[in-house]
Amino acid sequence: MDLDRPLTAERIAVGPAQPVALITGASSGIGMALAEVFARNGHEIVLLARRLPQLTAIAERIRAEGHKLPHVLAVDLARPNASDFIARELSVRKLEPSYLINNAGYGLLGPAHRLDRSDQLAMIDLNCRVLTDLSLRFIEPLARQRGGILNVASIAGFIPGPGMSVYNATKAYVISFSEGLRRELRPKGIRVTALCPGPVPTEFQARAGIMDVHYPKGFEQRAADVALQGYRGLMRGRGVVVPGAHNKIVPLLPRFFSRGFIAEMVYRRLRRWDDA
Repeated sequence: MDLDRPLTAERIAVGPAQPVALITGASSGIGMALAEVFARNGHEIVLLARRLPQLTAIAERIRAEGHKLPHVLAVDLARPNASDFIARELSVRKLEPSYLINNAGYGLLGPAHRLDRSDQLAMIDLNCRVLTDLSLRFIEPLARQRGGILNVASIAGFIPGPGMSVYNATKAYVISFSEGLRRELRPKGIRVTALCPGPVPTEFQARAGIMDVHYPKGFEQRAADVALQGYRGLMRGRGVVVPGAHNKIVPLLPRFFSRGFIAEMVYRRLRRWDDA
């Protein structure tokens, strides 16, 4: 796909656009589960991720379950002009977001000074810049459709995260940005929700290198359960959704313990490296 191709007047579709739920990072895990939830609830959806074969398989499975065949958009969000390409393709297909689900993102386990600096900067770019770009780009259609934005954050965003310092910081940004944007967009009729799951066994953990970290019983949640709670929270206009009773403890920790104490406890739990 040519992401650098300019959008010309001849290629802009005319006529009313079809409202869709645009889901990034939809090829696996929570993104795939969110696609299934939106489809079950009657939404026409656009699956967006890098991996076309996985997206196509998910789209076919959704259709086999009796729902409308999702649109598929294979694009690497790391490309600087990816959001221009997305907007162009939606226009060509006569689609416009009524719901935007910013799920794409990743984390890395290890001391920040040892992890690859470029990888960590790319993490900030995807987890924060791309999410912000897409959230702001589609305000007009979201307002027209009186829809909403679901930003997938994490309970990690509520606490300092030595061992995943950059990741936790990006998710703190997502939570803060979502809460602020929610208030700003309320007069436009746009709902904004930050979905903050705890550990979810998905490809995310393999990518982050945390497959052998064992969490206390009750903290892990299934992707399907997280997606359903996120969907319900968005439709009900909730600002922050934390799935799972045990995970709801995490946002409360800074009220009772110093951030330094929390950082020390997190460091001891996640540490898999020596102190050299």
